[in-house]
Amino acid sequence: MSAMLPGAEDTIAALATAPGRSALAVVRVSGPRAHEIARRLLDPWRAGPRTAYRARLTDPSTGRVIERPVVTVFRAPASYTGDDLVELSVHGGHVGPARTLGALLAAGARLALPGEFTRRAVAAGKLDVLQAEAIGDLIDSESRVMHDAALAQLDGRLSRRIAELRDAVLGLEAMIAYDIDFPEEDSGPIDPERVAEATAALEDALERLLGTAAAGEVVRRGARVVLAGAPNVGKSSLFNALVGRDRAIVTPIAGTTRDAIEAVVDVGAWPVRLVDTAGLRASTDPLEQLGVAMTERALAEADVVLACGDSTVTLGDAACAARARTAAPVLAVRTKGDLVDRGPGALDVAARESASHGSEASDAPLVVSAVTGAGLAGLRERLERMIAGRVGDEWRDAPLLTRERHRAAIAEARAEVAAFRGARSSGDAGVPVVVAAVHLRAAATALESLIGAIDVDDVLDRVFRTFCVGK
Repeated sequence: MSAMLPGAEDTIAALATAPGRSALAVVRVSGPRAHEIARRLLDPWRAGPRTAYRARLTDPSTGRVIERPVVTVFRAPASYTGDDLVELSVHGGHVGPARTLGALLAAGARLALPGEFTRRAVAAGKLDVLQAEAIGDLIDSESRVMHDAALAQLDGRLSRRIAELRDAVLGLEAMIAYDIDFPEEDSGPIDPERVAEATAALEDALERLLGTAAAGEVVRRGARVVLAGAPNVGKSSLFNALVGRDRAIVTPIAGTTRDAIEAVVDVGAWPVRLVDTAGLRASTDPLEQLGVAMTERALAEADVVLACGDSTVTLGDAACAARARTAAPVLAVRTKGDLVDRGPGALDVAARESASHGSEASDAPLVVSAVTGAGLAGLRERLERMIAGRVGDEWRDAPLLTRERHRAAIAEARAEVAAFRGARSSGDAGVPVVVAAVHLRAAATALESLIGAIDVDDVLDRVFRTFCVGK
């Protein structure tokens, strides 16, 4: 980590809550002059830390009272940023928070950059980079499971696991240091079998953590579940029923849906990014052709496809069309179940079509009704099983890798440990132990980059670029 961040000597201020109509809004000011600036604007000023009190906030140019905030004072280093910090809880809305922020800026603060408060917290050692990312994930979470995963990461669960793996790498480095320091020994003072066992255990631990990346990706962005089928077979009605509100327009006119419509819903333990698409059919209408092309792209990117049809013919056609366009598992769903005969022979054709493709799709098509809600619970249960089957079980007892940066670093560390093992096991033809040790140093560096134990300014730039101002 850099010893001093650019602009660290500045006192920064920003609105820390979303702008708009609300009961309260929070404005933060942090930095070397935070208390001096607050003292100029607040009457009374009380420097006692971590005590909330009510004051009058005045405009520095006119002396007029512009707000009556509740003030909380924090002294360095016992604050979120590690600097002196003041939080002002003011009335919500647009005008009051804006005038409060304006007064702070007029008194000598500058507007904070996106994520600058949290970046200062990382620089002060209050958080590591993984925990800072977790704050961004908490803000962006769209489902309960993503929120829970972000809280676990903020609590340091992934950071502690990375630190344990780094310690294991350093332990291996210490072992082979004897081979370097005592080259006259036939096998060195450390039993080679002990080095081999420690290497295998480390490689296995890295592999298991890497195995959580698939689940982490689903947790972070949601499993992409695409509804596909011919126009007017009930896709949009089913979409609305699963979402729980009218999100997609439903009419008796075929081709109403021209664009892919998305909504995030919880399905059991998983967030699902449900995608309603335009009907799959040949058309000469340029606008409809664009919608069909978008449907095909959605199918190619899907984790699960719901092939929808309101008859055995449309259901079979939808399943065939979907499988031709995706590698994801396809679940046949008979829509408008309240309008059709649901006797034992009603779905024989669709069931035979589905069974010919194996896997999850070998089960008989599900019959659902968006009108009565019949079959929706069974559909959600089947979706939950299919998603769990896609991501595996490695995530259940381990912290999750929720970002590509995490996955790439762990994959690099695993590859370097594997390269070290290969160099050590190649016998007399192998590379010198000094060269083999380079792989362990590279593995440790990859792990250190995750938690910010080395200079990672470029990583921090990427992490905080997407943060909101005030965090």
